[in-house]
Amino acid sequence: MQNHCAVPNCTSSISDPQPLFRFPHDPERSKKWVEKCQRRDLIDKSPDQLHRHYRLCGKHFESSLIDNGAQCTVLKDDAIPTIFDMPSQPQNGQVKRNKETTKDDETESKGRKKMKKSQDTDTAKADVQTDEEEEYREYLKSLFEVLVLLGEQNIPPTGPGDRKKDGLRESNFQALLDYRMNCGNEVLKKRYDVNQECCSSVQLSQLIEVCEKCIRSKLVEEVKQNGFFSLLTDDLVKISGEWHLPVFVRFVDQSNCQQERFCGFLSFEGDGDALAEKLLSEMADEWGLDMEQCRGQAHSCTGTHFSKMKTFSAKLIDKYPLAVVTLRSTRTLNVSLANGMVLSGVQLVMSTFKKIESFFSQSNLLQLELEHAIFIFYPDKEDKANELKDICHTNWTRRHDAFDVAVEILEALLLCVDSVHDNEDMRWSDQVTHDALEISKALADFEFVMALVVLKNVMTLTRAFGKNVQGEAPDAHFAATSLKAVLHSLKEVSDNIDVYHEFWNDEAVNLATAMEIPVKIPRSFLRKHHSESGTIQPDSYYKNNLSVPVVNHIINEMNELFSEDHLKSLRCLSLVPAVIEQHKSTEPEEESIQVFKDYIPNAGTLSAELHCWWVKWSKKGKGETFPSNIHETLQQADLKFFPNMLAVLRLIGILPTLALEDSCNVAYKRFKMYMENTPDKFKSKSLALLNMNYDVGFDLDSMVEVYMNTYPERGEVM
Repeated sequence: MQNHCAVPNCTSSISDPQPLFRFPHDPERSKKWVEKCQRRDLIDKSPDQLHRHYRLCGKHFESSLIDNGAQCTVLKDDAIPTIFDMPSQPQNGQVKRNKETTKDDETESKGRKKMKKSQDTDTAKADVQTDEEEEYREYLKSLFEVLVLLGEQNIPPTGPGDRKKDGLRESNFQALLDYRMNCGNEVLKKRYDVNQECCSSVQLSQLIEVCEKCIRSKLVEEVKQNGFFSLLTDDLVKISGEWHLPVFVRFVDQSNCQQERFCGFLSFEGDGDALAEKLLSEMADEWGLDMEQCRGQAHSCTGTHFSKMKTFSAKLIDKYPLAVVTLRSTRTLNVSLANGMVLSGVQLVMSTFKKIESFFSQSNLLQLELEHAIFIFYPDKEDKANELKDICHTNWTRRHDAFDVAVEILEALLLCVDSVHDNEDMRWSDQVTHDALEISKALADFEFVMALVVLKNVMTLTRAFGKNVQGEAPDAHFAATSLKAVLHSLKEVSDNIDVYHEFWNDEAVNLATAMEIPVKIPRSFLRKHHSESGTIQPDSYYKNNLSVPVVNHIINEMNELFSEDHLKSLRCLSLVPAVIEQHKSTEPEEESIQVFKDYIPNAGTLSAELHCWWVKWSKKGKGETFPSNIHETLQQADLKFFPNMLAVLRLIGILPTLALEDSCNVAYKRFKMYMENTPDKFKSKSLALLNMNYDVGFDLDSMVEVYMNTYPERGEVM
């Protein structure tokens, strides 16, 4: 393969960098390219040979034929080179010579001979270089093969050691290259013999960068082909000591299957509007996402970063008003609401929940300790004890009723972790006893108890709504009609907060007394307000600094997360056959579907088509199976006869609120596995993208091509 232009005397080079384009596979276009560049020596070569070994640079094409994408530069499918500085060669019979032009003809003939000689020289050089360049291409392909293999299996290329002074000599990457050389890879052997190494640390970084670029280019292209999408983010993560924002997209593909893809990490360093602008710019300009097609957004964030994510969300909806704010299906409503609060007591509860989940997942023996403690506190209620025991075998800290469960097992939890920390029978390691002590300190803090009781009582009002809206289609459809009642209940609590807080305070004090926990104001507050420490009572403090802010936050968030456009989209779940079957006497509301009127193919036939759709499913006989969710409905073969319904269902399918089928929800699971199973020192934002998207269908030849265009100077040495 050549890494220079095949046009004779072309001046493009490293000093004049131009993108290089392969000769097309199509025989007719390939023939035209050969004719245009006047390489007679290429006439007899097949289109496949030309495609593999020869290139034309971008200066020979009109600029309108070149698409400078966010990830790489590509040529339009029908592009023909038309720009050449060389003189045209006259064809036989086209020019009549006369006596006056004889001298000019002689001069021209000499010029042609000189050009032919130059062409022959260039051809000879090209033939010499072709083998070297093809060898270099195979060398790069071998490197990418090893890198992709490691990335797919989440094996760090630079691991397992930390001895940076040795470069890659002791790395997993080099070990696989050594294995290939031992198995007879002559290209790698030759490279090693010349340079005493197959790949340097710098080149490995370049390979990883190109790998990330190619994979994301493939992902973005997939999203573009399928139209509308929703943007989703998860909790910030630290990679190489810096905060990064994980970004996902949800869309419906050409086969009408809901898909969610991990698009990568964005650096989250900075503040306010500048950070929000930077994030949007990277998504649109560097990644190439068409943000005009974004129809939904959902964010998971903890209190410490809540304000920054709010700023980003507001900036996104300001620039792209159709990107409706929604809830994300991977986190329950109540947990999501609590995570967004910056209140110290609430953050203490949520951080302790994470510690509890991590602690008891270490060993079944720890789980048995907790079960034993539960039976101690429920000696006469065996059914209740068994119910709580079964709940504790689940990820109960993420459930809709997490705060209710925590209150019921709080005393048992404290007894359990205290027992583990005491370690009287020497069963536990030092790390386990230390973790138990950390949890014990939190549980024995009255601020924790008070915050937990307030969250339990307020979240009771949103628990059923949250469970429904993230449940099956009939439940989510019902939730869309019940929000008004939930907001009314929350407002009633807010208007009578003095009365409600009194009940909550009494409950917390009674629980703390039973656990021998002193009722007091948080020490952090007293340090900052030392002069007021004797005048403020715990009851008053927790009302103003906990109960009131919690209720206000939940009301504000519920209004923002479930706007009228979001609710109308959820009401469109009335198109799901299982919902139609439940409400046979009521035809789906056209008013809700009107929210999508600009995106359906034929608004004029909407009413008639909606009626036919309703008749089709409402007249089904008893015992017949009805599609029960968006995924099953989109897979109905006869949906193609209802184009307006198909368009609406595809748009509902990208709503981040609705849970995905297990087969469609692999991206988030892979993300969680990567973050949990990869040691911090080996986490890589580039290799994470490869690990979570190993099924996108990228090819090694494309990676080689992008690498050679990005780093052309590396091809000079072999």
